[in-house]
Amino acid sequence: MDAQMTKYKKGQINIVLQEKRQDQKMPEPVPQKPNHRIFARIDSRFSSFVGLDELKMMAKQIYATMIVNKKREEIGLKSSGQVLHMMFKGNPGTGKTTVARELAKLLHEMELLSKGHFIEAERADLVGEYIGQTAQKTRALIQKAIGGILFIDEAYSLGRGGEKDFGKEAIDTLVKHMEDHQNDFVLILAGYPDEMDNFLELNPGLHSRFPFILEFPDYNLDQLMDIARRKFAKLEYELSKEAEWRLRSEIEKERMCRNFANGRYIRNIVEKTIRSHAMRLLTRELYSAKDLIEIKEMDLDFE
Repeated sequence: MDAQMTKYKKGQINIVLQEKRQDQKMPEPVPQKPNHRIFARIDSRFSSFVGLDELKMMAKQIYATMIVNKKREEIGLKSSGQVLHMMFKGNPGTGKTTVARELAKLLHEMELLSKGHFIEAERADLVGEYIGQTAQKTRALIQKAIGGILFIDEAYSLGRGGEKDFGKEAIDTLVKHMEDHQNDFVLILAGYPDEMDNFLELNPGLHSRFPFILEFPDYNLDQLMDIARRKFAKLEYELSKEAEWRLRSEIEKERMCRNFANGRYIRNIVEKTIRSHAMRLLTRELYSAKDLIEIKEMDLDFE
């Protein structure tokens, strides 16, 4: 006699006892290839970002958990809800804001956010000037963000000012609504690494509310050159060999500065260089295809 599991219902497993027949052959299970097209979409969406492998893996894990939860619910098992609040720690120009924007779209595609819009805020958008105004402003901002992502840059500024400052009231209001709307609202706090660590120490209860804490490290020299090439290529420009070596040398020197802006520095160089290149061509009336595409050393603008 065989025990055959036929179905799951309301968390219970129903088992049917059957007589085993000698002449009965069980059909071979047909292997089904899992559909992981969303994985390819994640890789594609973040392909323009240099590094950030941890981010790509996090997005895939979120998707995998969502799919497995649905499969568990189908057979009556409990599913573990996902809290997706995040903290981004990194220096200027490391891609925190840009990544947050892309995540809003991606989580909407995964059907984890109903709208997928992105709202960026800072201290002045949350903290009021008199009693009661801060909670009101913060609640209104959260209400706008329902269904999407609320991104607060330099979040540690909310913890400055001491006990009498209204920033603490903004934090308390955020914490409450993180729990109330966690199924259709993602809060991302971002800022410099050291300041964010100090901010967490001021309010120890915050750390446990952010299951995803991502580090955005400074780019190394090769990564910065890769970013520059991609930006020029996207606009259909090419660096000459001399221009590439000069750019590499200047980036290496600039990286030693204390307030180096990483990808933001590269973006500014690219924009200024394209304007310089245009001036050179215009004054010399050089309009061949090669002239219009090639960035020469003299075009690079580091001012």
